[in-house]
Amino acid sequence: MRRVKVTRSYQITIPAEVRRALGIKVGDFLSVSVVGNKIVLEKVEDELPTFRAERRVGEKEIEEALARGLARSLRGD
Repeated sequence: MRRVKVTRSYQITIPAEVRRALGIKVGDFLSVSVVGNKIVLEKVEDELPTFRAERRVGEKEIEEALARGLARSLRGD
């Protein structure tokens, strides 16, 4: 268990080993809840809306599709 200090702005720093273990990066979102006398932080996995595919579409898949579309546009296809 690691101790962290609450700043004047009520912020805390997530220890590096915790960030690495959960793959938390700058810009990620965490959900915050209270369980008993504990504050629980959980990494929120981005879930993008579904489109015609009737399945969840991940960020990487969207980025790849955008890159393919841009390449076609630049080629004049």
